[in-house]
Amino acid sequence: ADSTLKVKDVIGEFESGGRLAQHSSREYVDAEGFSLFLKTYLEVDDFPADFCQRLFRYFQNVEQDGSTTTTQAKVFLRDMSCYFSVLEEGQPREKLEFTFKLYDKDGNGHLDSSEVDRIITQMMRAADYLGWDVAELRTVLKDMMTAIDVDSSGTVTLEEWLKGGMNNVPLLVLLGLKVKQKQDGQHIWRLKNFNKPAYCCVCKSMLLGLRKQGLCCSRCKYTAHSHCSNKNVEPCAPTFVKSKQELRVPSHDWVRSDRSSKCQVCSRKIKTLAGRRCVWCQQMRHDECIYTGLSTCNCGPLKDHILPPWAIYAHSKVEPIFKASFLYNDGQSIFPQTVPIPDIHPLLVFVNPKSGGNQGERVLCKFQYLLNPRQVYNLSNGGPSPGLHFFRNLSDYRILACGGDGTAGWILDAIDKADLRVNPQVAILPLGTGNDLARCLRWGGGYDGSDLTEILKEIETSELIQMDRWSIQVIPNDPKQVGDPVPYQIINNYFSVGSDASVAHRFHSMREKYPQRFNSRMKNKLWYLEFATSETINSSCKNLTECLAIECCGKPLELSGTSLTCIAVLNIPSIYGGSNLWGESTKPGGPPREPREVITDPEVLKTVAQDMTDKRLEVVGLEGMIEMGQIYTGLKSAGHRLAQASQITIRTLKAMPMQIDGEPWLQPPCTIHITHKNQANMLMGPPAKPSGFFHLK
Repeated sequence: ADSTLKVKDVIGEFESGGRLAQHSSREYVDAEGFSLFLKTYLEVDDFPADFCQRLFRYFQNVEQDGSTTTTQAKVFLRDMSCYFSVLEEGQPREKLEFTFKLYDKDGNGHLDSSEVDRIITQMMRAADYLGWDVAELRTVLKDMMTAIDVDSSGTVTLEEWLKGGMNNVPLLVLLGLKVKQKQDGQHIWRLKNFNKPAYCCVCKSMLLGLRKQGLCCSRCKYTAHSHCSNKNVEPCAPTFVKSKQELRVPSHDWVRSDRSSKCQVCSRKIKTLAGRRCVWCQQMRHDECIYTGLSTCNCGPLKDHILPPWAIYAHSKVEPIFKASFLYNDGQSIFPQTVPIPDIHPLLVFVNPKSGGNQGERVLCKFQYLLNPRQVYNLSNGGPSPGLHFFRNLSDYRILACGGDGTAGWILDAIDKADLRVNPQVAILPLGTGNDLARCLRWGGGYDGSDLTEILKEIETSELIQMDRWSIQVIPNDPKQVGDPVPYQIINNYFSVGSDASVAHRFHSMREKYPQRFNSRMKNKLWYLEFATSETINSSCKNLTECLAIECCGKPLELSGTSLTCIAVLNIPSIYGGSNLWGESTKPGGPPREPREVITDPEVLKTVAQDMTDKRLEVVGLEGMIEMGQIYTGLKSAGHRLAQASQITIRTLKAMPMQIDGEPWLQPPCTIHITHKNQANMLMGPPAKPSGFFHLK
């Protein structure tokens, strides 16, 4: 952003007669030349040497003919130049022209088959970086490039390249050109593998191929060949109205559909591509039946969750904080505004695409189809704040957090900072690993790919509870001792110190150092088992009770004579992916107790139940990783109940591993204060349906 030079300006220095020509040989540049390229292009004198070496090694890995080879002390100048050029500001046409000239190495004004293969290799690397399925992508890209060669001459001219590239959104994306989908009614294409026969809505022919046969719009499911997407396709369904006069006036939005179904008007079967579907109420009708007995759209089975387009209007006022604008066809920048719609509870969906492997991306696409895309937010693009700001005018809406416990905590923190008129209710779709909070709220231990409409129905019948949240303050005894940063200032699930945090700290450190070894859940569990086993043998926290002191509301907790290696402070009845350390109570809890009352009597603690809404914390001790495993597998009912209180202070005498909600760190001697912060409106899922023969009716 700060550089005044363009890549094409720097490339001239490596050509014959340039001041850096001695560092390049035809298509290649050596390591010293690569460093000089970065210093010249970025206009810096001191570029970090280790970073430069890592970049150089990355560009050394060149894919040719489907195999990966490593060049010796040199990189391709064209690939390197293309990568850096896409980071620059500029128009797609200008960048397409630059890419053409860059790969037209013989300068004859045509891209031959070898030069086209080189571009396809570049796009394969971009697709892999974007997380696309690249198993059969090379064949699809070759078909895409063949379609650009309009005259079938076997070569691509600059005119064909620009004309085909400007209208081919996947091609622009795979070349690294970031295409902003801002015009309302514009399709968002993605390559798709169809499990059953599908047809192109443009040319009416079948989509053929082994995999990734064609393009599908994430919003309206409009399907097309990759080469047909360049033609005059029907617009996507609008997501807002263009004037206030259209507000609160329900209407259908019909899009072409290739699926067979019954017509809602005449009840006759709709043949392939002979009908249309309303994107909001999902009605199917023949083309000739669309305007027969036309009623207003009621948004169908998901009407309680959908924020319909007649609840959003275009507002041209400039808002300096949130730039989530979109464009009219005339290029005027406008901003979305919402108005309340009675008798519905629109769902604001936040998706963390990094959670659950590729599950996050798939869930994002599914919700964009089921709901209005303007109510579905990718947390990688600005976090929760833009979505909360967009819904600020609505008084009765719900939030669905799609991710792990960290994602839920992130959204709850954003709600605190947003200063909203109403405190929205939050449900969770668990995409993470542990999902302890989701388990306690009856949303399950992990999303299994089931139908999202069923989950939306469960949200409608969910129960509101007010979950406690706790502030944690860590004060080092010696400010000069610098330890790891404390991950959170708020506890939603639990805080622990000792052997469990030691295992978690080793696991996270190893995963950051060798991420390629932690690429599946099974591998992660095996690594965790190995670290837990070594911790059991080494017992790094065996003298834990001699190195810390705990006060509950100012009352010291007696720990002498115990052999505890872990202390956990619990807010919810789940930890470590489903372990209930507090366990079930032997007797009913009796009358409600005052929050400030401290309970340390072991006999009384046996009858005390755990509740995430009572403004009280539970303190539990464990004797080691073996006991933790026994509780997880059900061989033991609970840990050692130590106390229940509303304020807790912990003082440590040496550096110890600690963790908050699964995020570990190493903390020098300190004093820790845990106090009640507030209560969050959470949605608890409906009870699990009983299964078995005797429950059938």
